[in-house]
Amino acid sequence: MSTPGRLGIGIIGMGHVGPVIGSALRAVGHQIVAVSASSNASRERADAMLPGVPIATPEEVVRRSEVVIVAVPDDQIGPLVSGLADLGAWQSGHIVIHLSGASGVGLLGAAAGAGAIPLAIHPAMTFTGTSVDVARLVGTPFAVTAAAPFLPIAQALVVEMGGEPVVVAEEDRPLYHAGLAHGANFIAGITVQTTRILAEAGIENPALYVRPLLEAALDRALTEGVAGISGPAARGDAGTIAAHARCLGAREDLAGERDTYADMTRALTRLLRDARLLDERAATSVEAALLDPDA
Repeated sequence: MSTPGRLGIGIIGMGHVGPVIGSALRAVGHQIVAVSASSNASRERADAMLPGVPIATPEEVVRRSEVVIVAVPDDQIGPLVSGLADLGAWQSGHIVIHLSGASGVGLLGAAAGAGAIPLAIHPAMTFTGTSVDVARLVGTPFAVTAAAPFLPIAQALVVEMGGEPVVVAEEDRPLYHAGLAHGANFIAGITVQTTRILAEAGIENPALYVRPLLEAALDRALTEGVAGISGPAARGDAGTIAAHARCLGAREDLAGERDTYADMTRALTRLLRDARLLDERAATSVEAALLDPDA
């Protein structure tokens, strides 16, 4: 016998996000009725995170479910939803949710055309696809986008998972997601490059060595904004920047790091100059040091 208020949920896609969302919803009493998984790795994640849940085709998942969560890569969402519409899988009253950050409910137009209720829900978190992620959902902000009458459904599901729903307008989704990618992806890339540089300098366990500095820098940036930027660019220390550029430029294996250092130093200089935290003369000296570090 089903519990009042609990839904039969199907999930299409067992990548890193789908199993976690399914596990979180299952934990609060919803029934995961079926999932689709197209690779050995995704089937293993389904078995680990949602044991006992049958694996079915996407069409079968839709036909068995009241709520369908589409957890496939962004570029696959529209064609998948349209293909299922062509098969007559979507029915009036279905709730269909995608988890892409960059798009709103427009991607689900084919399902909405058949009478389904479209929702776009995006957790602002990086996923490993393991049970660790379920606990990390608690307190995580989720962007929710839907027509006004359906927003309470999206918000309620997010709250049940322990998240914090934040309404993002349909037209703002690409910019919203660009902001998240700009931060999380580039921080990750720069962190990897940082540990490579330190390893080349002979530092053992560079990740452990640099963690306190990076955590402090991130905290200052989040609390102080541009004023929290420190280091040679903020001081207008062109000589130090030239030395950095020379040593990075001398190592062929650090060519990528040299390019990133130059690009980010220019970006920091522009931020500081625009905030009037670096005068024009100092900013010009820093930029010249990057162009000709041997001068």
